[in-house]
Amino acid sequence: MMSKQQYTLLVFSIIGILLLSPGIGVAFYDKVWSFPGNLLSDDFINSFPIASIPFMVIALLGTGIYMTFKLGFPQLKHVLHGIKVTRGEYDDVEDEGDLNHFKALSTALAATVGIGNIAGVAIAIYYGGPGALFWMWITAFFGTALKYSECTLALQYRETDKFGNTAGGPMYTIENGLGPKWRWLAVTFAAFAVICSFFTGNAIQSFTLTDQLYSQFLPILGETHPMMTKSVIVPGIFEPSALQIILGILLAFIVGSVILGGIKRIGNVTGYLVPIMATIYVFTALFIVLSNFEKVGSSFNIIFSMAFNPPAQISGIGAGAVIAFLNTMMMGVKRGLFSSEAGQGSAAIAHSTAKTKYSVREGVVALLEPYIDTIIICTLTGLVIMVTDSWYLTEFYATRIDPSISEDLWINSSVLTSYAFAQGVPFGDKIVTLAVVLFAISTAISWSFYGDRATEYLFGSNAIKYYRYVYVFMVFVGSTLLLEPVWIFGDAALGFMTFPNLIAIILLSSKLKDISSNYFEKY
Repeated sequence: MMSKQQYTLLVFSIIGILLLSPGIGVAFYDKVWSFPGNLLSDDFINSFPIASIPFMVIALLGTGIYMTFKLGFPQLKHVLHGIKVTRGEYDDVEDEGDLNHFKALSTALAATVGIGNIAGVAIAIYYGGPGALFWMWITAFFGTALKYSECTLALQYRETDKFGNTAGGPMYTIENGLGPKWRWLAVTFAAFAVICSFFTGNAIQSFTLTDQLYSQFLPILGETHPMMTKSVIVPGIFEPSALQIILGILLAFIVGSVILGGIKRIGNVTGYLVPIMATIYVFTALFIVLSNFEKVGSSFNIIFSMAFNPPAQISGIGAGAVIAFLNTMMMGVKRGLFSSEAGQGSAAIAHSTAKTKYSVREGVVALLEPYIDTIIICTLTGLVIMVTDSWYLTEFYATRIDPSISEDLWINSSVLTSYAFAQGVPFGDKIVTLAVVLFAISTAISWSFYGDRATEYLFGSNAIKYYRYVYVFMVFVGSTLLLEPVWIFGDAALGFMTFPNLIAIILLSSKLKDISSNYFEKY
């Protein structure tokens, strides 16, 4: 049997060969979330549109549905218990672990609540229409069962390192729960978790932060100002302005000063930062929605009606109504999965640090995440876009409802959310900018811990300090890169780390059911 280090070198070698191979490269990773539809012809998809559903979506949503029924709907039965545990009613300082339940939840939420809540919802509505929000809710509902499953298992099979710190997550669940013969699968997860931490959890966050701030300073200073002029160093990849470089250095210093202090400092920072950023964003969105309360009812009617019967493209597209429905559903499902990160295994690493003697106790805390992240925060974002009529400036509305709207007026991503907030309250776009800053910093801080644990699993504790130096450097690099190649590679890594986690959840589902039943017989 190969050693862990040999498996690790093999996995990273395959990743590197595929990335650098002519004719494969980034394009290969770009297909992860569209497979197998990318292999089918347009004529075949028009005849059988259901074939375009990505296998990744089927795997994530299917596993969530399976675990929901297998465990008897834990997302409904155990919510109140999860709230009690989070409030500290069961905390015991003598329990093994690093963080209390609230700080473990805050650390996980800091990585989960982020750009997806601001930009992700806007993207879903931009391409899929308001009905996509309904499918985000459905995804979040079943995603809670995945969060409960992966986090309970992470606590059940966690280890303690030589410094007394807990070490857990899907890589330990796979090796300790399924046995040494599955080590290759655990290594695969950990390798992609490291890569994902550099891109999805890091570079994308720093890029979004610096790009959002750049857009705020642009009207004030103008494109010709020395701080705003972009230099084309590597066309299509590296075209930074002086402002973005300065912001990147500052952001790297902030993130580095936190993560170099270890998980306890991370937990302390996120324990304060998450409630603050969520409160600012949620209360502003809630104020806008209540100020336009007369439009809330019609907005929900539009969401529900377009979830199942969205208007087909005016020019006509093959199988019309079916393709329009699938497009809306897929946009909602994909953005919902990205928003909650349910089933991807990342949150399980943070929750595995909780101070508790019962693994289920942290599992019920984890199942609260999709409710907070998607059901509450994403819904408020979507409603703000709806009640301010900002969704009229999307590709969906222009191509399917009112073709008179010029393409020059279309707005997407976080800019759409900023525009909607600005319509609702004075300086609303500045509030969104502040939220982007806080979300990006907290996400980058939390994802560093995920990479920490994966690095220790792969290379040992001595490698952690080198990982952290590279991570801080990637904060700076991400702030100066263009977004497309970073998103493609980061999303692919997120996809590849998902499959080992889902396999472990399914194979250990009976064991998980027994653990849950035994706990709830007592509590």
